[in-house]
Order: sequence, then C-alpha cells, then structure tokens
Amino acid sequence: MLDLKNVSLTYSNGSKPVQALRGIDMKIEKGRSYAVIGPSGCGKTSLIYIMAGLMAPTQGEVLLHGEKLVKPERGTALILQEYGLLSWKTVWENAALGLVLRKVPEREIKEILERVFEELALTECIDRYPKQLSGGQKQRVALARALSLHPDILLMDEPLSALDALTREYMQKVIFNLLKRHQITCVLVTHSIEEAVYLGQEIIIFTACPGKICAKIANPAQGAEDYRDQLSFHEKCTEVRASLEVHSQSEE
Repeated sequence: MLDLKNVSLTYSNGSKPVQALRGIDMKIEKGRSYAVIGPSGCGKTSLIYIMAGLMAPTQGEVLLHGEKLVKPERGTALILQEYGLLSWKTVWENAALGLVLRKVPEREIKEILERVFEELALTECIDRYPKQLSGGQKQRVALARALSLHPDILLMDEPLSALDALTREYMQKVIFNLLKRHQITCVLVTHSIEEAVYLGQEIIIFTACPGKICAKIANPAQGAEDYRDQLSFHEKCTEVRASLEVHSQSEE
C-alpha cells in the first residue's frame, strides 16, 4: 500500500545541514498496524510528514498504491500530537472540518458525523469548545475528524503523549477497536514501549539521529483478547526494550 524506498531527509539548520533520516526502507501493507519507536529527535515525526505527502525526501521515493507520492492524498488522515483542534470552533465544527473542505453536502456531513459521534461517545460534547474538553475528549474529536473521512491509512504522531496513564490506556483501547472494526491501515509514532506493543502488529525500531531502521519486530499476538494482561505482552515489551537499549549503546 505504502512503500518507502531508500528514503533520506536532510534539512538546513542555519548554514549547517542536518540529516534527519537515512536510508529508510519500509513496506506498509493494507489493513495492518505499525508502531514506530526510537529516541527523541530521531526523525519519527519527519517520517510521518513524508508518509502524509507533506514533506518530500531529499533522497529516495515514496510510493502509494504503486504511484509516486508527491502531495497529500485524500485517503490519508493525519493526527498530530496536539490534536490540531481550532480553539474558536465547536467540537462539531472541528470534526466536520475535513468534510467541509472537501465540499461534502451539509446533509451528508450530518449523517456521517452522527454515526461517528455515537461510535466515539461524543454526542454530549457537540456544542463545546476545545478548552472545555478533557485530554481524552480532545483526542476523540481528532479521531472523529479522521474517521469521518473514511481513510485508507491513518498516520498518528504521538497522539496520546499528553494524557494521564489511565486515560492513555483507555484511548489505546478506543484506537485499537476503531482499527479493528474499520480495517484501517495505521502507522503510529510513539515513545511508549507498551503502547507500541499493544497497537502495533509490527514494531519498527529507529536509531538516534539520523534515524535509521535498526530492527523490525513482528508482534503476532497483537489483537488477542486481553493481550495487555498476558505473559506474551510483557515478553514482547521486554524484547522491544532490549532492542532499543542494544541499538542505543551501539550508536554510542
């Protein structure tokens, strides 16, 4: 579905060039979920922007459905760390923004959002503004906006990092259920090992800057009922942690 071939990214920091990514090769298959994890500053956010068509690599190419990706595509939804909600718009208006920009008829927007709001338990928040919402509610509004577009692929850049532990676990379950129910392809950037293991069918380990893929860890038990409570979950977390530590030391 999405194919990154030898992707590198260098940007200018004043007069000094900085390489953010080096030689990234990834294949994202339809209907699967991927978690990308690595040290701070290793280019994970840049990777998400490249996948979204918002940035162009300085080397290599990105193919979406076999065609070179040169701009944002309608089938791709992006959720940023700060949710991207507009403070002067209501919950309903924020969730409808993508549909409005696509000039979807108002009646159809109403039908789509009513279904999505019911699924995400947001109906009671329709007329509120972002400042009146909890962190978990803001995240659900961001998910509602993405889900309303019927995306083929969902890209998320540390979407739960600002939440407390209990709300974060709850939202992980919400995201997991959405991905499973709608069969959405997903790439999640996270700093949390537990989150990567809970949501990623494949876990991709990055080195420090410049970011390179140093390991790809299969997670076949992901999606099992009560996975978080199973021994296999904790063993996989230990495996991911060990891989991060080994490659961190090797980079030093």
